[in-house]
Amino acid sequence: MAAEMIAATRDVADAELAEAWNGLFASAAVGLFVVDAAGRILHISKRLCEYSGLTAEQFIGTDGMHLLHPDERLSYRAAFIALTEGTKDSWTAERRILNKDGEFQWVLFSTAKMPGMRANGGPAFVTQVTSIGKQKRAEKAAADVLQRWTFALENAGQGMWDYDVENDVWEFSAAWKRMRAFDEDATVEFITSHGFGFIHPDDRDMATDLFAKQKSGEVDEIAYEYRYRRQDGNWIWIMVRGCCLERREDGTPLHIMGTDTDITELKKSQETYHELSERLQLALDTSRIGIWETDPATLETIWDERTCEIFGCSPADFEHSSLAWPSMLHPDDREHAMAIAGAGVTTRSNYNCQYRIIRPDGEIRHLRSYATFSQLAGGGWKMLGANWDITTDVERAEALDRAKILAEQRNVEIETARAAMEHASLHDALTGLANRRYLDRLLDSLSNERGCDNVTILHVDLDRFKQINDTRGHAAGDALLVHMAGMLSAIVGPRNTVARIGGDEFVVILSPSPGPERLHGMINEIIQRSNVPIYWRGQECRTSTSIGVAIADGRTSARQLLINADLALYRAKNLGRNQATHFDARMHSEIVAQKQCGDDIIKGLAQGDFFAFYQPQFCSRTLDIIGVEALARWRHPVEGILTPDRFLSVAQDLNAMHEIDRAILEKVLKDLKRWDEAGIAVPEVSVNVSANRLADEGLIDTLARNDWARNRISIELLESIFLDDSDPVYDKHIGKLRELGVDIAIDDFGTGHASIIGLLKLSPYRLKIDRRLIAPIADSPSQRGLIKSIIDIGKSQGIQVCAEGVETRQHLEILRELECECLQGFYFGQPMAAGDLPRYVAREDWRRDS
Repeated sequence: MAAEMIAATRDVADAELAEAWNGLFASAAVGLFVVDAAGRILHISKRLCEYSGLTAEQFIGTDGMHLLHPDERLSYRAAFIALTEGTKDSWTAERRILNKDGEFQWVLFSTAKMPGMRANGGPAFVTQVTSIGKQKRAEKAAADVLQRWTFALENAGQGMWDYDVENDVWEFSAAWKRMRAFDEDATVEFITSHGFGFIHPDDRDMATDLFAKQKSGEVDEIAYEYRYRRQDGNWIWIMVRGCCLERREDGTPLHIMGTDTDITELKKSQETYHELSERLQLALDTSRIGIWETDPATLETIWDERTCEIFGCSPADFEHSSLAWPSMLHPDDREHAMAIAGAGVTTRSNYNCQYRIIRPDGEIRHLRSYATFSQLAGGGWKMLGANWDITTDVERAEALDRAKILAEQRNVEIETARAAMEHASLHDALTGLANRRYLDRLLDSLSNERGCDNVTILHVDLDRFKQINDTRGHAAGDALLVHMAGMLSAIVGPRNTVARIGGDEFVVILSPSPGPERLHGMINEIIQRSNVPIYWRGQECRTSTSIGVAIADGRTSARQLLINADLALYRAKNLGRNQATHFDARMHSEIVAQKQCGDDIIKGLAQGDFFAFYQPQFCSRTLDIIGVEALARWRHPVEGILTPDRFLSVAQDLNAMHEIDRAILEKVLKDLKRWDEAGIAVPEVSVNVSANRLADEGLIDTLARNDWARNRISIELLESIFLDDSDPVYDKHIGKLRELGVDIAIDDFGTGHASIIGLLKLSPYRLKIDRRLIAPIADSPSQRGLIKSIIDIGKSQGIQVCAEGVETRQHLEILRELECECLQGFYFGQPMAAGDLPRYVAREDWRRDS
């Protein structure tokens, strides 16, 4: 009927037209259907019926809209109306239609008006339907690949560079700088000033030549590799890719941009990657399809080149070509594969199967075969098939199974890691104790609206811990902290909490509070066991412990209780350390004053308020000035000029003594230069130096920059600091000081614990006898004997001896008798400002009194 309607306006016989259309629709490799101007289907191909699972009768007379995806029906109608109205001659669009399995699949509709043909009084339209499902899947796969590559490029850490050719301006990303070990704040000028100098000499000409070609416009893109010496001295391999983004009218570049990739590890494992690359290439090659043909009657077989490649041989290698395929089947798959193929040959029905083969070289491959049968014109049959090497797919599936197992294992590991991270966020990494975050939570949990009750807090601090860190190294300090953590935990027991909240600070939360006797026992045990030295790599590390104790009264929050314990600790350290102090209300105002002093010291250092007073030193025989000692003073904004007894202990707690020493030395060098310019002869200035300042490289640098003061500066070190300790940093710096012409003197000799062996090892040029030993010599023969012994020791070793605290003429006469070479004290004059020294030297009042 459809053919009759279409043919009604043609000059071709209806029978001939019907036969032509029926032949066309029966043999069409794609779906075809014809509609009239109302969109009703007049004729539909067999292939399209098979695809949809409906008969032609079910289509004829309908618009077929029930097969279209609901989202696309409206657009289809609009496009078809445009065709019927003549707005368009043809129309092509991608649409989704239902297949026989009830699934929507992508197809391509190509609809055109059939010239000269009429149907039902109007024009007829033919539509070709082509399946594009594979194309859509390929597009999706490509989009997925593009997305993965985009993510990889954004997160690969590649160094980006940008070159403005016209203005000769470079820009480098942070990753580019890190790759070359430049500081992230390194300037472009600094980087480009080195140019190609860091490129390996063997690669430099190649790199400069390629860049010059790109800069000139000779090449549009560059890609090359070279070796580069980083700022830390290490060599790396870098891959450069660059392209021109903008050109001038003459074609020369205006703007070049590129990426640098660190391929050092890639280069190191190049052989491994090369092997993997070959395997990958093999996998890619074997993904191609092999075609074969078999005569079902004789089983004569022909393989194309790809099939021969898959099997690793040719049918010609066998006695009969029919033996090639069966003989290569894997023994475990042979029966199943032969049964499927045999059934297909017997029934002449298409089949596909999956199996393994063993190639002549022993390699086992996984294949999928598809076979179809077609009858030849002479009545015979031909069997045509295709082989896919799916070894990679099978291996990938197996790998996915393994990956699933690994992922499940990884989930367990992640959960374990999460728990570990939570633990780590609440505990100190070094000691394993609770950290400040844990402590804050615990303090909050111990408080209620009124405060906390039945809680005692101990704030524990290691004395002289910084000195151990500075002299023995941080590893020794860490060992001491771990030892201390274990000791505290053992003493207070598992029911109480020990936390490390700072470098050498620990907090112990005792809840419930122990009784007075138990608390006293804990504190004494902590102090006593802290005094026991530990040994690290054969070296003794000796420290002690200061403890602040605060006991809850029911009215104070746990956080305030910790502050109270901190104040008590501050008092314990000021009272001489190695002891415990309980918080009381009176303590607060005193501690606040000391903390204010600390703040003032820091401000005074920043404002240059620390300077030197000078006390002359005299030859005991001639009473000539042989030097002066610089004594620290602080010009306090409120209290005026302060002596060290007013600020020394606070400065030591602040670890600010080395900064005060630095400020005093700088003032001494300026004063000494002014005296020289004024013609005032001051042979030498003695400067007191703390242990931290002695370990400071800045001391060496300052004296090295002021070589004009060579042999005119001496350093006074306290006997109690280190004389019997062997420390490589101190030893090295003392050696450097001597090379710079700086004399070493021991201050307050006789009050420390140094041995003669330690004295001989240091070999100072001067010993200064403490004023407390000098004061009683007028009335004590035994004291005079002690001083005589010190003087004799100095003479025997070629060490000058200087007596401090000479306050009377009797002191002067006795010390002359004892042949003490150097004298210093109030008898000759009080310490004075630098501006007063010239008048004092000029008047020589000390000679009249002596």
